[in-house]
Amino acid sequence: MYTLTAITGPTASGKTARAIEIARARGAEIVSFDSRQFYRGMDIGTAKPSAEELAAAPHHFIGHLPIDAPYSVGDYERDALACIAQIHARGREVVLVGGSGLYLEAIEHGLDHIPDVSPQVREQVAKLEKHEGLEALQRLLAEKDPVYYRQVDLKNPRRVARALEVCLSSGQPYSSFRGTGRVERPFRVERINLELPRAELYARIDARVDRMMEQGLLREVESLLPYRHCNAMQSVGYREFFDYFDGRISLEQAVELVKQHTRNYAKRQITWFAHR
Repeated sequence: MYTLTAITGPTASGKTARAIEIARARGAEIVSFDSRQFYRGMDIGTAKPSAEELAAAPHHFIGHLPIDAPYSVGDYERDALACIAQIHARGREVVLVGGSGLYLEAIEHGLDHIPDVSPQVREQVAKLEKHEGLEALQRLLAEKDPVYYRQVDLKNPRRVARALEVCLSSGQPYSSFRGTGRVERPFRVERINLELPRAELYARIDARVDRMMEQGLLREVESLLPYRHCNAMQSVGYREFFDYFDGRISLEQAVELVKQHTRNYAKRQITWFAHR
């Protein structure tokens, strides 16, 4: 059995720099489990490694997909395991890095055994969202599964709806099925979780969003508007600008929403990694 090193922690905590530092010291290759960075064109808003950082150590799963490509966590599990095996066969170490906890869980333990959802329940949830909005789904999920409600990205309608579908179909909380698909791997994962005082982390987040705006985030989002319906574009740092381009809010309001939602995302990441 061999060992993989995983750098975890909330967004803006310095994971990329730490991963590169370790990879260079060990002659290792970096495998990303940040699902937001999988897509080409989504560069500034996802804080992808710079060209200089990418050149500092071999990276995998950075910008390897077109933005409209369907790509599930199961697809990633398959591809990442194959990639890790190839790196190991070359005699090199692997450093995992990212903030998408579910994708790390898929590498380390395999996917959970989630029960099937009936078409009737799927239609019921879709109608509820259509007629009463995402907020109605959020309220119902809080009632059915308060544990997962505190962990999920509540602004991601696909994830909220999926969890609610499972709750309604099975009669059990979605969170009760987490960790049910554990399988043996030929490796163990040693985690290095980066932590910062909350005030410092939030200050770093705000400063990074300001820096992204200076680097051209608004132009990047505008260039990707034809893909606004894609799941990838529902990410924090992109969806907040849709209302700005539609004339519903000011640019200042959109930027403040990005900061607020990024802070919320960081809180969920802290909770996730603290319980793993």
